Amino acid sequence: MTKILGINGASRSYGLTYTLLRTALKGAEEEGAEIEIINLIEYDIKPCMGCLCDQQDACRYPCLIEDDMRKLYDKVLEADGIIFSTPIYWFSPSGIMKNFIDRLTALENMIVIEGRSWLEGKIAGIIAVGNDQGAVQAISTLMTTLVSMGFMIPPFAMAYYVGECREPSYDSLMDAYNLGRNVSMLTKLLKDKKIIWYRTLSRREMEALMHEVGEEIKRNRDREWIVRKSIIERFMTKMKSSVSLK
Repeated sequence: MTKILGINGASRSYGLTYTLLRTALKGAEEEGAEIEIINLIEYDIKPCMGCLCDQQDACRYPCLIEDDMRKLYDKVLEADGIIFSTPIYWFSPSGIMKNFIDRLTALENMIVIEGRSWLEGKIAGIIAVGNDQGAVQAISTLMTTLVSMGFMIPPFAMAYYVGECREPSYDSLMDAYNLGRNVSMLTKLLKDKKIIWYRTLSRREMEALMHEVGEEIKRNRDREWIVRKSIIERFMTKMKSSVSLK
């Protein structure tokens, strides 16, 4: 059985952010996943110190900051998929969601320590809710960050609602439900498959690769420049003729 973790980045567990998250987890549950919800507001999560800029290999598991992230890291590592649900605060994820994701850098930076991000291959879905605009911007910010950390995003893995904070729309509920289903289905498809998504090449391997690519680029340039040069020369000749006629 796969495990899906729902991360509630709202300060309440009775609002629309939680409602869509719970709907998504119902979809995951119906696909056979074990589910768990984490309300971030209930945990002490301090801001990231950015220690990797002082010494990159100091950013690792367990994080040097002593707070509740130590408990949450283990839950993240145990999960096959994670659904991030956040309210929209000024076109962005909430502060507590941002702190949580920033602190996941300790798991992502294990690529420097061991050659592999500990988040690589985990499946993610994203939900954003607000009474103003900014849903797609908030989702795009999270999606770019999560993919850069090694998460995989299945089809239709986003849901959002923008409007008065009363009841979500039918469409947003359907999107959330299918988001949960798809996160769950992809975790099942990839469960126990040993796939290396990010391979680190040695400098010698990269030099050999770039030599091969460089030779192809040189051939392309030699072939294409003949045509491009001819077009430019004809244009410049035409321009000079036009000027002389004046």
